[in-house]
Amino acid sequence: MVWAEVLFWLVPVAAFFLFPGYRTLGGQILIAGLFALSLDLILGYARIVSLGHAAFFGLGAYTAGLLAKHGWGEPISGLIAAAAVAAVAGLITSALIVRGKDLTRLIVTLGIGLMLYEAANRLHDVTGGVDGLSGVEMKPLLGRFEFGFDGTTAYVYILVVVLLMFLLARRIVRSPFGLSLKGIREGEKRMPAIGVSVAGRLAAVYTVSAALAGVAGGLLAQTTQFVGIDVLSFTRSAEILIMLVVGGAGYLYGGLIGAAIFMVLQDQLSNLSAVYWQFWLGLLLVCLVLFARGGVMGALTRVRSRNDRSKAMTTATQTASPQGRRPSSGGRP
Repeated sequence: MVWAEVLFWLVPVAAFFLFPGYRTLGGQILIAGLFALSLDLILGYARIVSLGHAAFFGLGAYTAGLLAKHGWGEPISGLIAAAAVAAVAGLITSALIVRGKDLTRLIVTLGIGLMLYEAANRLHDVTGGVDGLSGVEMKPLLGRFEFGFDGTTAYVYILVVVLLMFLLARRIVRSPFGLSLKGIREGEKRMPAIGVSVAGRLAAVYTVSAALAGVAGGLLAQTTQFVGIDVLSFTRSAEILIMLVVGGAGYLYGGLIGAAIFMVLQDQLSNLSAVYWQFWLGLLLVCLVLFARGGVMGALTRVRSRNDRSKAMTTATQTASPQGRRPSSGGRP
């Protein structure tokens, strides 16, 4: 990691000590950031637009929640099971996703999310329906650390998992597989000419993205010890898409930054005005998108590019100017 990345990850560590009363909110921000990161893998790198990504988030949440409710409350194995169930669902539905284009994929993902939402609503005896899944009891993490009301264990647990999943995602996008995804994003029709299976690559990244979303859902179920039906709702899919747009798609860090901005604004504005907070939040988001194209990460990238060009021009000018040249020796050694 470069120094800027190290500094970025030191922020949530510092927040743990500086804001002990906000550890629960901080954990929710990290979970939303991981969820947005999973969406960034398919939207920012493979250009697969989804309005039903909450389907995999909800599957992971219900998997971890049901396991804990029925006696298997060990956190790490429950999280692995949540990722596996979501990955299988992503692999199955990827056959539908890779067949279509932008609008078709949008409708298909939306339809999958709506069907799972209605299925959870109907299966009241299993999921709790609109009342939610209660009775989720987690065992101590690693057999020692209890999930208390102060959110200390939950925050550290979430932060470690999110960091590991981020490193995995970064490894994927910087691998030859990730480079092929960027090639598909920039010129899908040209990739088969160099022997790349477009459908196979898209199905693979969609499955990985679903698994990461399942991990995020599992974390939510384990740390709140409750699963509401809203984990499968269209609203959650739309909110996570907004977070990614605000932070910037195609940067990995965009989802984390967007989740932090969105949820902090939501918390602070709702405290200021319980009635009109959505108006101010919407206004701020519109201004942010209009004046920071590509989200926060896009704006930062443009600023850095301008600074690099300015330094390069300054260096070239100094080199070309008479003051920047060494005086001639007149042929003498």
